Amino acid sequence: MSVKIKRIYEPFAKSDGFRILIDRLWPRGIKKEGTHIDKWMKDIAPSTQLRKWFDHDPEKWDEFRMKYHHELNESDAMKEMAAIINEQATATLLYGAKEEKYNHAIVLQELLKKHY
Repeated sequence: MSVKIKRIYEPFAKSDGFRILIDRLWPRGIKKEGTHIDKWMKDIAPSTQLRKWFDHDPEKWDEFRMKYHHELNESDAMKEMAAIINEQATATLLYGAKEEKYNHAIVLQELLKKHY
């Protein structure tokens, strides 16, 4: 099993495998047709409150990771995500954030690779 992450704005590639949008909100400027999204999992994204608090601030990164882990551990969406990941040879987690070093996709990818 391989779990990759990719901005939704990057071109589709067959090597992406099963493509999962992991944002609570639909990404700006992206049409739903032709996105090659296999599943949109809104509930796997950080809560609105956590997302707004974090605001991709590197100084809040460690605390954000801890809080997001806690949300994921309490989430039924994580069980659904794990089942999907275990069925796929390759899955790509798609996100819309401009920030590529400090975003929820990185945290989710780490958690999936560690536990599943």
